[in-house]
Amino acid sequence: MSATVITNIATLVTNDPSLRDSDPLGLVRDAAVVVEGDRVVWTGESSKAPPTDNRVDAGGRAVLPGFVDSHSHLVFAGDRTEEFNARMSGRPYGAGGIRTTVAATRAASDAELEANLTRYLAEALRQGTTTFETKSGYGLTVEDEARALRLAAAHTDEVTYLGAHIVAPEFADDPAGYVALVTGEMLNACAPHARWIDVFCEKGAFDGDQARAILTAGKAKGLQPRVHANQLSYGPGVRLAVELDAASADHCTHLTDADVDALASGNTVATLLPGAEFSTRARWPDARRLLDAGATVALSTDCNPGSSFTSSMPFCIALAVRDMGMTPDEAVRAATAGGAAALRRTDVGRLVPGAYADLVMLDAPSHVHLAYRPGVPLVTGVWRRGVREV
Repeated sequence: MSATVITNIATLVTNDPSLRDSDPLGLVRDAAVVVEGDRVVWTGESSKAPPTDNRVDAGGRAVLPGFVDSHSHLVFAGDRTEEFNARMSGRPYGAGGIRTTVAATRAASDAELEANLTRYLAEALRQGTTTFETKSGYGLTVEDEARALRLAAAHTDEVTYLGAHIVAPEFADDPAGYVALVTGEMLNACAPHARWIDVFCEKGAFDGDQARAILTAGKAKGLQPRVHANQLSYGPGVRLAVELDAASADHCTHLTDADVDALASGNTVATLLPGAEFSTRARWPDARRLLDAGATVALSTDCNPGSSFTSSMPFCIALAVRDMGMTPDEAVRAATAGGAAALRRTDVGRLVPGAYADLVMLDAPSHVHLAYRPGVPLVTGVWRRGVREV
């Protein structure tokens, strides 16, 4: 198996925990990284790089781990342009808008859904995303939820069952009946295709007791929990996520001191989704408050056709720095190692020996340019599992 060295790297973000005492990103300057097969086998200063069969000259550019997008909704059909346009004209966002996408998704063929999915995955890859999670949640029937997960599982191991996105329209007058379906027949059909179970714990979707029942049933089937929590209002979602040892509580916009303390003292990652606030003109999550309390923070796109129709992790990094109180270093770490933590993985989101060789090269000398030059297509190279794809 031949090895390749990428050398002449101006700044290399490793997220190496052994280097965090001196630098939160484990930065190495005038660096090199050696890839063999699908793994990183060496990182360090260029002058100390071992001999290899192949060589790539980074030309003084920055290299960082591929972005880990730990929250997306990519199995859907249609779009909601009219809804977005109306909202930007003053109409507030509510959870009910999801029903529009549910109708379009149910009507679409498998081929149409997969074409949409692969289109947005390719779009994300061009912007540096090498690991992604995606959810069901736009079918809300046994058959449609199971097919969404089956289609997603062909493209990623990080698949989430979100039958509890909203109460299905057919059960509008019987939410208890829908919870019974989500925790029974639907769960049985979906669990073989998923790693995770999620619930939208929010007014207009599922309350704390319903969310607990759904997540507990999923855990009994071997699925690990994650929670849409505290997006639109204060509520029980975050503390429920921590109590059930969920990998991630996502959104975290409306937090009490008790919520912040719970996240700081538990193992649950606070995943922030600035694309949603940008696209709904909503209140920004307070990342600074979470970080200062000691919570682990991730950034993700929440790519979906209703409230955050972006696949760009660089865009989310820029928003987090500008509007959520994060430093550029903190935002880059949240988009890489933070996302990996939200998926409970150590083989992605960092460039250390043994990790997957998922790398992003920027047409810039520093990762700071992701926030310094917002909206500029800086990603000039992407390697996934050791293969250059961009």
